[in-house]
Parts: sequence; C-alpha cells; structure tokens
Amino acid sequence: MYLSCLTIDVGNDPSRERPGRIWLRNLYHVHQRLCMAFPSAERKSDDEHFLKPFAPDHFAKGQVHVKRADDSGFLFRIDPGPAGRAVILVQSAAQPDWGYAFHNSRYLLDDLGADRDPWELKPFDPSFTTGQRLRFRLLANPTRRLSQHSLEADGKPVKQVSIGKRVPVPTHQLIEWLTDWRVRVEGKDEPPGFCIIKDSATVQAGYVYVNKGRDGNGHRLRSARYDGILTVTDPAGFQEGIIRGIGPGKAFGFGLLSVAPCHTPRAAETP
Repeated sequence: MYLSCLTIDVGNDPSRERPGRIWLRNLYHVHQRLCMAFPSAERKSDDEHFLKPFAPDHFAKGQVHVKRADDSGFLFRIDPGPAGRAVILVQSAAQPDWGYAFHNSRYLLDDLGADRDPWELKPFDPSFTTGQRLRFRLLANPTRRLSQHSLEADGKPVKQVSIGKRVPVPTHQLIEWLTDWRVRVEGKDEPPGFCIIKDSATVQAGYVYVNKGRDGNGHRLRSARYDGILTVTDPAGFQEGIIRGIGPGKAFGFGLLSVAPCHTPRAAETP
C-alpha cells in the first residue's frame, strides 16, 4: 500500500477565503478529486496533461466503492495542520499520481516553492504483533441500524416504519460503538483485532456537511474523531481493519485508522 500526505492552503483569515478552504467544505468534491489520482492507462495515454473534462469512467473505477483488499481502494482523512494549512492523508492500494490529479487545479494545494511538491508519498507495508500497543487516530461515521428492539432517545419503542433505518450513535455511546465494531470479511462479521484502552481514548463528536449536487440540498453526517491507545489482539484481523477501514462513509473521509508507536508506560493503562 501507499501513504500520501497532501498540504492544503486554507489561509488564516476566514474573511478572505482561499480556494483550498472552499474546496474542503464539500467532501464530495474532495473525494472526486482524489479519485483523479488513479487514472486508467487509456486516460493517461490519451490525455497526458489532463486537458479533457473529468469523466468517472476514465479513472480507476470504484476506488472507494469496492470491497477493500490489498489491491484495491483508498481511504482518506482531513486533519488540521499548522496555521493556515490542512492536510489530507490518503491510504491507497495503488500508487497515486498526484501531479496528474492536480494538474489543472494546483491552486487548491499549498505553495511550498518551485522545488517542492505539496504532497508526500511513501510505501506502506505494516506488520503487527499480538500485544503491541499503538497510538491511534480515527475519524469515523458512527451509525447503527434500528432494529425491532431499538429505542428512541425518549425510551419509546421505534415505530415499525423506522426498522432498518441508519441513525447517528448518541454521544455517550461513541466509545462503545468503536469497541463493538466488527469488520466484514467474506460475508462474516469478524472482531477487529484490537481493543481500546478506554482511559486513554478521547472523542470529539460533531457532524460534517455533504452535498453531491448543485441544488444546495445536502445532508449532515455524524462524525467522531477518536484519539487514544489500542492493543493489538489479532495481527491478521487488525491488518484487515487497517486495509478496509472502520465504519461507513468512507467516500466522505471516514474510516482511515492511523497508528503510530506508543511509548506510554503500561502502568498508566486500564483496558
């Protein structure tokens, strides 16, 4: 796999909006542009400098909307960066071509100088061991499907017409949602291969706005930014979760689980 980090200039003054700030507001457009980093061989040979209009069929189909495996799909997340900047992290199975994707929209990226590209790209081949402790960050779209036994917030049974509807997870249940999450592998729900050290976890709950069309009729998606420490319980299952991502909404910047070495003493941890 590959990890990319793109730097976006969002500016320090909200009253003087930069193109990058406006672009990041519509996650549908962000996803669309990132897909352009995976052009088909025919597209690259026929339009080397990306002069023709965007057409979904000209790019690797379904880079998000596919079953995630070692050779397909990508995940991304938008994180705050240094003052006046934001970063987009992208984890992909195929090597992206960011120069091609932003050939006609370089103005969206931060200008780091003529001799520097506003992105970093490196191979990503993670391996894990049982009992390994890692710091993690995740922006997720915590939702659940209502069942016959689900209850509304006021404690009353859900109406029959609501059965199967996907609804946001309440704030007080966000840690439990991540703890109980399962990865779908070959039609089965499997444990994710890790457990969270609950006392280490912090959650920032909110919503993000998504609008696929030009009519202004978008909708909100539940979001939760998790930071904390986890322990690997099943290396193979954990790697599967890293590859496939966690939870729904992956086309809108949810699901990318980032991990890094953890040096926190074990005595300070409570599973």
